Amino acid sequence: MKKLPIGVQTFAEIRSDNYCYVDKTPLIYRLADQGKSYFLSRPRRFGKSLLLDTIAEAFAGSRELFTGLYLENHWDWDRRYPVVRIDFAGGVMRNRAELDETIIAMLRQQGLRFGIELEQRLAHLVLSELIERLHETSGERVVVLVDEYDKPILDNLESPELATELRDGLRNLYSVLKARDAQLRFVFLAGVSKFSKVSLFSGLNNLEDITLDKRYATICGYTQRDVEQVFAEYLGGVDLEELRRWYNGYNWLGDLVYNPFDVLLFLRNKDFRAYWFETGNPTFLINLLLRKQIAAPRLGQMLAGEQLLGSFDVNYIEPEALLFQAGYLTIKERRQRGGRTSYRLGFPNLEVRMSLTETLLQVLSRSGASDRELLKDRVYEALAAGRLEELREIFHSFFASIPHDWYRKNQLAGYEGYYASIFYCYFTALGLDVVVEDSTSVGRIDMTVFVEGKIYILEFKVVSKGAKTGSALAQIREKRYADKYRGQGEIYLLGVEFDKESRNIVGFEWATAQGLS
Repeated sequence: MKKLPIGVQTFAEIRSDNYCYVDKTPLIYRLADQGKSYFLSRPRRFGKSLLLDTIAEAFAGSRELFTGLYLENHWDWDRRYPVVRIDFAGGVMRNRAELDETIIAMLRQQGLRFGIELEQRLAHLVLSELIERLHETSGERVVVLVDEYDKPILDNLESPELATELRDGLRNLYSVLKARDAQLRFVFLAGVSKFSKVSLFSGLNNLEDITLDKRYATICGYTQRDVEQVFAEYLGGVDLEELRRWYNGYNWLGDLVYNPFDVLLFLRNKDFRAYWFETGNPTFLINLLLRKQIAAPRLGQMLAGEQLLGSFDVNYIEPEALLFQAGYLTIKERRQRGGRTSYRLGFPNLEVRMSLTETLLQVLSRSGASDRELLKDRVYEALAAGRLEELREIFHSFFASIPHDWYRKNQLAGYEGYYASIFYCYFTALGLDVVVEDSTSVGRIDMTVFVEGKIYILEFKVVSKGAKTGSALAQIREKRYADKYRGQGEIYLLGVEFDKESRNIVGFEWATAQGLS
């Protein structure tokens, strides 16, 4: 049985030590054959580094590593190109000086690999000198590969002035790739985000963005076919539909792909867990969602135009772009309206939906982990048994337990989406099937929840103090929302109304599809 490449850092280690490997080299051949300068955005831990390492070994002429792969018989192995690797994955840059020192140290080390001592003192001039001298000494044009090109900026998004300073330093560095274009054979920049060309790639107008090019949609990640064929010997006893539900679903306008990090760890442990999510810290993202007052139910139904989805800058960060580029949302539908293209975004899979809403719930409620787990168990049991009076008591007690001082420190008491967000986060963190803005022939249901053969149709409203309650349930009945699901299970209609002043539930009325309770 071949080993799984968990923790392996280089393509050379994988190919020389009998590891499983998904062959992406046909796509590498196409890149090298049809173009020269590329940019790719993919979420963290999606195989970008391994892709760049594979490209590096191909251009360096390491034919022995490609035995049995597509490139073995589709590459000019007689030519070896000097390869420059720039990698910002390690460490956090705390100022522009540290960034420049890091770049210079990396480039000097690259030069020494080829027996070249560099003389320049400024970061961009050191790169320019390295390219020029490698071209002169080797007689071949140079390959430049940049991994985590944006990490110095992303690490400092909560300090916009510092992030801008680091962005300017990187822009200075990357400008060399345009100035030395004649001496370059191949350029590839990879990272999580896509900054606008004006802000970071000014002048680098020959850089081809393949992020949403359907020809390269699967260049990182595993397709269903990859999983079933390459890892067949590890799939004994594995529920493939559950595997797909947990980890598949990322879409860059081609075949859907799995997160490779999740797949490898699952096949090693045979335990469904949020492996990928647990390696990140979405604090900045959560704070951005709260600052923009984006209700949690909207996360699975966001719309973004092509320009918004494609880029952002330090001083202009939209949640849709950040959520998509960081891998928390993916493309669910591409819409064409005349000459305008837009995208409907949603959670890629169960792992992300459960984990992100659990993190958001923690911030929205300020409750401890053990308290949340206990409440989640009680919520699930009440829904599964159809005990709605118990459900009302659970959520009423929950809202009553949030300290007044917490509301004083933020604006959430007046944020209508906050109340529905709590319900949504609890339901999705439980892994339940939840549909928001559920379309019917006469309107949209706020939220539909499916659990153990039961269907819950929910409508939320915020009312003034002392106002008569019951309008939420009345709307469900008048619009005949239940008609959509008749014959599919036991249907419950639930209207929930909140008072902003008391910051709690003041109306909680329900009915079955047959009569009022």
